[in-house]
Amino acid sequence: MQSSADINEKVKVLAEALPYIRRFHDKTIVIKYGGNAMTEEALKQSFAKDVVLLKLVGMNPVIIHGGGPQIDSMLKRVGKEGVFIQGMRVTDAETMDIVEMVLGGLINKDIVNLINRHGGQAVGLTGKDGMFIRAKKMLIADKEKAGGWINIGQVGEIEYIDPALIALLDTRDFIPVIAPIGVGEEGESYNINADLVAGRLAETLRAEKLILMTNTPGVLDKDGNLLTGLTASRVDELFADGTISGGMLPKIKSALDAVKNGVKSCHIIDGRVQHALLLEILTDEGVGTLIKGE
Repeated sequence: MQSSADINEKVKVLAEALPYIRRFHDKTIVIKYGGNAMTEEALKQSFAKDVVLLKLVGMNPVIIHGGGPQIDSMLKRVGKEGVFIQGMRVTDAETMDIVEMVLGGLINKDIVNLINRHGGQAVGLTGKDGMFIRAKKMLIADKEKAGGWINIGQVGEIEYIDPALIALLDTRDFIPVIAPIGVGEEGESYNINADLVAGRLAETLRAEKLILMTNTPGVLDKDGNLLTGLTASRVDELFADGTISGGMLPKIKSALDAVKNGVKSCHIIDGRVQHALLLEILTDEGVGTLIKGE
């Protein structure tokens, strides 16, 4: 028999969640799923359960996933090494084939299957389905050569996202699971950073929240302390003084653009924490960095 203390704790948790369930009912929540949460079995299970629960209580989760470590592993198997410039993966034609195989095939279907096994109705997509993520070639400014540009291969810059396909799936209560692959005018494939896809999709869908799952507690200052309650202007300052750099750049850029363009809030959370999604969405404390508009 459960003790009265255990029962009271459960009642407290449910009571704390209720106003959040009411507030976010029928709201779209875009979730970038990556890092350890995608590779450790216990975290994969808790993520799938969280997504299904959010859907069952009336929210509309939309999942965009990464897969960097898995791509790197496959590249090594064919004798290639992943190369990054300013946080972006250099993607030649052979690497693009591997990206499509790993993201659009192996990882995407694994996530779909996991969510479905826990009672959800997930559907896997890439941006090539219905051509709903239109992209063009991205060039990166050369920091060492004024006016110069760096060609990083089949890396895409988003031109347009058509929300019709996601809206159609929502009418039937499906959970979209999206691999960040775009399509060009001639049908060519583009590898797009998953954080950037998540941010742009959140803007397009007028999402209530954008949640970016990562392998850190959130945005840290130069002393390793967690920063939260950040405004757009404060994030700009962190860019300027070098606090935000490297692989965190596209993540924070997508969060910043999203809150500047209508998304109510962005949350950068630690995917290494079990049930991090529920803790962030349904509790008072949350588990990461909150970025909001001015």
